[in-house]
Amino acid sequence: MTEKSKHRSKNPYYQGPVTDHFDGEHFFNPGRRWKKSPLDLLRWGFEGGREKWPDAHPSPFSDKPPERVSEQAIRVSFVGHASFLVQTAGLNILLDPVWSDRVSPVRFAGPKRVNSPGIAFDDLPMIDIVLISHNHYDHLDLATLKRLCTLGHTPRMITPLGNDTIIKQAVPNARVETYDWHQHVSLGNEVMLHFEEAYHWSARGLRDRLRALWAAFVLKTPAGLIYHVGDTGYHDGRIFKHVADKHGPVRLAILPIGAYEPRWFMAEQHMNPDEAVRAFIACGAEQAIAHHWGTFQLTNEGLSRPLEALKAALEHHGVEKSRFKALRPGEVFEL
Repeated sequence: MTEKSKHRSKNPYYQGPVTDHFDGEHFFNPGRRWKKSPLDLLRWGFEGGREKWPDAHPSPFSDKPPERVSEQAIRVSFVGHASFLVQTAGLNILLDPVWSDRVSPVRFAGPKRVNSPGIAFDDLPMIDIVLISHNHYDHLDLATLKRLCTLGHTPRMITPLGNDTIIKQAVPNARVETYDWHQHVSLGNEVMLHFEEAYHWSARGLRDRLRALWAAFVLKTPAGLIYHVGDTGYHDGRIFKHVADKHGPVRLAILPIGAYEPRWFMAEQHMNPDEAVRAFIACGAEQAIAHHWGTFQLTNEGLSRPLEALKAALEHHGVEKSRFKALRPGEVFEL
């Protein structure tokens, strides 16, 4: 065995230089290593405490978006869970698009959708950009990406390092670009996308943990700055203040509030509503939209618990409830 082959990375998704958050095989948050194991997962499963969700929780809303909106407007339509259509500066941008009925490696089991997507797939305008924050099934849905590419959409798919390999294996004709934390790329029409750190992890199975990167997104647009966090823990809150210090005033923060119980297992990876409000304050956002609740049951808390906890957190921190909205699928928020 040569010296070169001895040190070749076993990472199936990404080959690249060692950095402060990549050791040549695994990605990690500086100063924090993912500590949960399959045994922790089993412990969670045996503990119980899972509240029952209804089989269906349909939204009273549905959206049929316009083809485009002007450069000075921001129109955000909530599809469900962590999926949004953002329209601004003449661009149509999908965030973590999931139209599948389940978020699972298989179609017959796993978390099942309790409400329809807020936009019917055939009502989507032509999609220019797809942003995928990480490779968990509730954020990276290969069936939806394939559907986009086979039904006339030819979007740029932009995602953190390593996820291109996963996407291209399933969708060979996808136009995929990958970037590292703290890199940026132009989306056109004076819109710039910046990749920022999130406290999370990645895996599609039991043998590929931490092999692809995860990220949060900052969109600098003519209508203001949009900060989108697909998934993150809170920890010391440093990453949220960093966004404000680095990029300036945030006009709209899109923050997760669900999938947080039990805390001993979830705190490293998912904020609870109180932490989401603290993140909102730390990044100095003018307005926030909540997501990651009410569509797929991933964890123990009941369907309405995030809304109840968000209301309490806003009152506790003295934030007007109109500044942090929890939409239902099909609802639209405009600035």
